[in-house]
Amino acid sequence: MPRARISKTSFAGGEIAPQLLGRGDLRAYDNGARRLRNVFIHPTGGVTRRHGLRFVDTAAGPGRLIAFEFNTEQVYLLVFTDRRIDVYREGSRVAVLGAPWTVQQLSQINWTQSADTLLVVHPDVAPCKITRTAANTWLLTNWNFQSKNSRVLSPHFKFAAPAVTLRPSATTGTIQLSASAPVFNASHIGSRLRIDGKEVEVTLVFSTVLAQASVKETLTGIAATEDWSEQTFSDAHGWPVSVCFHQDRLVIGGSRDLPNRLWLSKSADLFNFDLGEGLDDEAIEFSILSDQVNAIRHVFSGRHLQVFTSGAEWMVTGDPLTPTSIQLFRQTRIGSRIDRTIPPQDVDGATLFVPRAGPQLREFLFSDTEQAYQATDLAMLAHHLVDRPVDMSYDESRRLLHLVMTDGSMATLTVYRDEEVSGWTQQRTDGRILAVANVGEATWLLIEREGTVFIEVFDETLYLDCGLAGTATMPKIVWSGAEHLEGRTVKMLADGAVVSDREVQGGSVVLDDPALSVQLGLPFTLEIEPLPPAHGLSGGAGGRFRPISLTLRVLETKALYLASCRGWMFVPFRRFGENCLDMPPQAYSGDVTVRTLGWRDSGIDPLWRVEQNTPLPLTLLSVSTELSVTG
Repeated sequence: MPRARISKTSFAGGEIAPQLLGRGDLRAYDNGARRLRNVFIHPTGGVTRRHGLRFVDTAAGPGRLIAFEFNTEQVYLLVFTDRRIDVYREGSRVAVLGAPWTVQQLSQINWTQSADTLLVVHPDVAPCKITRTAANTWLLTNWNFQSKNSRVLSPHFKFAAPAVTLRPSATTGTIQLSASAPVFNASHIGSRLRIDGKEVEVTLVFSTVLAQASVKETLTGIAATEDWSEQTFSDAHGWPVSVCFHQDRLVIGGSRDLPNRLWLSKSADLFNFDLGEGLDDEAIEFSILSDQVNAIRHVFSGRHLQVFTSGAEWMVTGDPLTPTSIQLFRQTRIGSRIDRTIPPQDVDGATLFVPRAGPQLREFLFSDTEQAYQATDLAMLAHHLVDRPVDMSYDESRRLLHLVMTDGSMATLTVYRDEEVSGWTQQRTDGRILAVANVGEATWLLIEREGTVFIEVFDETLYLDCGLAGTATMPKIVWSGAEHLEGRTVKMLADGAVVSDREVQGGSVVLDDPALSVQLGLPFTLEIEPLPPAHGLSGGAGGRFRPISLTLRVLETKALYLASCRGWMFVPFRRFGENCLDMPPQAYSGDVTVRTLGWRDSGIDPLWRVEQNTPLPLTLLSVSTELSVTG
């Protein structure tokens, strides 16, 4: 009876969508897997149990996470919740700020940072800046545009029809403004108008055609004029949608009432948007005009100024950008989400963004050959893992891009562009992941568990979620500090060994025997399944085969639960680390060979499966399967 050997030497292709089980001709098929859950992919091909999540604090509620990195030594996590910001450094809360955004509005905020200042925008809220004034001293204030001789150097625009006129009652002091058509509402109070190039500030609104104003610059006359404009950003017409820094300018992309317009500040004068006479260093503004109005969702500083709109992606060129050199080119027609902001991420010079529709993650990358940008779908082979993303962050040190989904799962893309490694896995926990952010070399998560929202961080020394680790100078039985898991059944390690599950009571757990160190937390289950053989093993219809043995090569592994196929059912048959090798408690590296039984027909079921929630390290490098095949 002929024998065959199938070797699985790499998982770098990641988890492959079930719809591709018949595409054995794809290169990703050889390096892919049918299921990779709660594992991270190594660029060399192996997979390892993902890090546990260390409990840091209980959040005030759902929200968003934003990194604040002043330098490599001073990095902070900002937790945005309902009208509140909590600032953390090295796992400790160092400040709490009041904030203007409700939890519903947080889905539409955008932000950018320069040195010790974070700028945050929302189309319905006046833009704010969060400033670290000293160690652990923080301020939240509104933007202040530059002013000169009582003139505020902010953008202006005439929102009314061109023929609508304004007539001032006087040229100085407190005056009345009469409009030839409905113009005013209560939200105009506090905003500025320019009449024949001179500024006034609205102080009262009497009706839609009559308002009171304070003259800031002496007007040229009292005749009705069509030459007037309103402050672009205000409660009346909305605030900036997106913001970034590019070529020493502050770039604002879109507002509520001008969704397709771009503003670039004066060079090296970030809050000065005065157009002046169009000199090279003066401010720039223009609309993105195309066959449809594309609302700007993000502006991003990359190789060029990149503009992501609801219907297309654009490139703004000019070296340097000046009022006379600036050019705008549409690159692709994908579009970004309009119901939620998910800031694009730079990965090796490519800009990764979440498209408006479909289970996709697009890579906006400049092609030297085409001299244009292309937008490849990085999730095409694993679209089943991408379910309406709500947040995204990139861990540069580990080359992991995390994408949080609406259903509370998180897809992780291991990406090494030069090595052509691109593989997806999925991370799940006992609860719903709400947000993710990378701060320095740490990945932070906001997770809702049984109605409570926790702040947690990946910890490579921890093997449980929402977990804690502790040590003592003398062995002890009672371990406290787990109030956040009150009433929950937790898994535990005591002095590195797995002990029976315990229930947290009064914030404490009680061991059977004293220990010097413990880990406790919620378990998570890893799953590893290979793809079925690309082609029939028997070479003909009706053939059958029987797995004879499996050889697994592992690295620094303490536990491995394996299931093999018998008929059509998975049956657990061996636990590596106890009755298989009678191993000592230290981690093992090497080959483990196990034998299996049972004939089966050709099909799409995997030949083996690893599934376990034991809180011990596991790294699987390769698997070799020997089979007996019938004709």
